[in-house]
Amino acid sequence: MKPIRLLSGFVTVGMWTMLSRILGFLRDAMILAWLGTGPAYEAYVVAFRLPNMFRRFFAEGAFNMAFVPMFSKRYEADEDAPGFAAQAFAGLASVLLVLTLLAQVAMPWLVLGLASGFAGQEQFPLSVEFGRIAFPYILFISLAALLSGVLNAMGRFAAAAAAPVLLNVLLIGGMAGAAWLGTDVARALVWTIPVAGIAQLALVWTAARRAGFTMPLRRPRWTPEMARLVRVAIPAALAGGVVQVNLLVGQQVASYFDHAVGWLFAADRLYQLPLGVVGIAIGVVLLPDLSRRLKAGDEAGSRDALSRAAEVSLGLTIPAAVALVVVPLPLVSVLFERGATTADDSAAISLAVMIYGLGLPAFVMQKILQPLYFAREDTRSPFNYALVAMVVNALVAVGLAPFIGWIAAAIGTTIAGWAMVVQLALGVRPMGKVARFDARFHKRIWRILAAAAIMGGVLWAAMALLSPFFGMAGWRYAALATLIMIGMISYFGIGQLLGAFQLAQYRRALSRRG
Repeated sequence: MKPIRLLSGFVTVGMWTMLSRILGFLRDAMILAWLGTGPAYEAYVVAFRLPNMFRRFFAEGAFNMAFVPMFSKRYEADEDAPGFAAQAFAGLASVLLVLTLLAQVAMPWLVLGLASGFAGQEQFPLSVEFGRIAFPYILFISLAALLSGVLNAMGRFAAAAAAPVLLNVLLIGGMAGAAWLGTDVARALVWTIPVAGIAQLALVWTAARRAGFTMPLRRPRWTPEMARLVRVAIPAALAGGVVQVNLLVGQQVASYFDHAVGWLFAADRLYQLPLGVVGIAIGVVLLPDLSRRLKAGDEAGSRDALSRAAEVSLGLTIPAAVALVVVPLPLVSVLFERGATTADDSAAISLAVMIYGLGLPAFVMQKILQPLYFAREDTRSPFNYALVAMVVNALVAVGLAPFIGWIAAAIGTTIAGWAMVVQLALGVRPMGKVARFDARFHKRIWRILAAAAIMGGVLWAAMALLSPFFGMAGWRYAALATLIMIGMISYFGIGQLLGAFQLAQYRRALSRRG
């Protein structure tokens, strides 16, 4: 079997994703400082979410969940994997071109579908204008996602993981340039989005060529391989659609409350940091690895890969979730409160961050359990589970909104996340031992929980001691850095003493990352 080093691959993806998320924080802080949480910001949120929603629906959600296992198995068995990828690329490009043209015509209705509360307000025409500019991003980033899947299946993770870094660098540069020139920052930001998509596609295209994988352009053809890919992809697309419906429900609820769309978006960016670095990174590495191990009949290796992925990801996610629940206000106020963003905005965003933090382990567990289904080309089961989660989300978000307001959207997202995990965990039982965590995982998970709980107490005490410094302009960044360092040192120190993990493992992964 052609090897993929699971932990070192995870570290590679995680480090690039960490850099991307840090730059994303800088990007969002700049946006909030210049735009606040008013109409232009809310229009940008809707415009940027539109292509990203369809990207997850078509590329990362549907197409890649079907494409990566099929490509990985062909690559493992030397069954013309390049030809299969070229056919898939041509078919996806054709669908995306048609979708992009249709979206330009239907943009007012798409905006109403995402935020009907904007109707008759200043945000609506801005959202339509920004949406038409930003939507072509889906064409470039979805094709880049397919090429990223090719690179990941080959065990080459760096270029695909670096692509989001390029996006954030260009967006930051576009805003800074507009501010320096004295032009409209919001429009410069939106126009940079499709430009960044072209740059990301060029990056992974070049990386694939350097890896010896050429992607010849050809006209789309309906072949037995494409027919099978579509049969597997349709349930995955529907599952991805359900997830996007959950986001849509939350945004619809928020659009009826002033500033709530912006609050939820900012909170989403904060909890996406650990989710992206840990959950998405481990999912990117685990799916091709499991697919190739199953093709090779390596059940013991599959179980070990699953258990180590869960052990590492939860070992990093659970303390992050505790931190988001215990100290959300210092994080939000230091990162976002400046310029047009006020203390009231920080308080609202912090509440959403705390609730999303409660769901963070569930969101990561989904990334661990779903590859067990996708590696077997089973996309129907996750779709059925996602339908149930969608109903749960809608009932909670819409049902509670009249009583508790906009925050019902965040509560619905978190509860739906846990509902999805329960179904996924029950659904893998018939798969046998290969889908069960091993004894080492069961031994360590309780120690991870204990170390995270102790760290939470330490963070709470440290926050109380440092609280005067968070209000001082010259000291707030140093205070937050100190709080973060205290949390990291206490968790990793206590975890090492309790035997929750071995830090030498991470050092070895870092040393062989190249």
